[in-house]
Amino acid sequence: MKVRGIIFDFGFTLFSFENPSVEKYMDCFKRGMSKAINVLKQEEILEDSEQILADFMIIFNKKRATSFKLAMKTKDEFPTALLFSTTLDLLKEKGYEIQDEKLKVNFLEKLAELYHSCEEEEWKPDDKTKFTLESLSKISNLKIGLISNHPNHKTIKNMLKNNDLKEFFDVIVTSAKFGKRKPTSDIFFHTLKRMGLTKNDAEHCIMVGDEAADI
Repeated sequence: MKVRGIIFDFGFTLFSFENPSVEKYMDCFKRGMSKAINVLKQEEILEDSEQILADFMIIFNKKRATSFKLAMKTKDEFPTALLFSTTLDLLKEKGYEIQDEKLKVNFLEKLAELYHSCEEEEWKPDDKTKFTLESLSKISNLKIGLISNHPNHKTIKNMLKNNDLKEFFDVIVTSAKFGKRKPTSDIFFHTLKRMGLTKNDAEHCIMVGDEAADI
């Protein structure tokens, strides 16, 4: 069989999170949220008051937990930028004055990028990742793709770019951008199409991952 495409998962396939633990993940999110809140205060979207900041965190954390559970059940993705937008809308409904004229898509995506920024520092490519991708990239007519279940597309692109790996991929797909998570078949077929392949080419492609959800 001639292989026409190979698609990689990201987390714990090409990259690993150093010394993973729930506490470490939560600390990353806490530090990233601090950066995002600082920007919200600097832009005067949020007042610098204990009450509004406390309510912001309560609403955001509740929406994040609910969205994660729903994503696991339905395989729909809830991008982090959307969580920020929803949280600020709910604060406004509670009577807080929110300067929402500044809440454009690019700004919300920047908040999401800041929220995940500390996480970026912890994911490191495995020892053989660059060698493997470099070797595969030399194979004629082989398309190389990546699919990641991650709620912020830019975070994945940043980590690939910062480690000089982005150039090896013909296609980078995330659940944040596509709206559905693996193992939903649609995200695989979408990736094949982006790679210039068809559903009929699926039997000539390899999916590389670390768990059943990757296939």
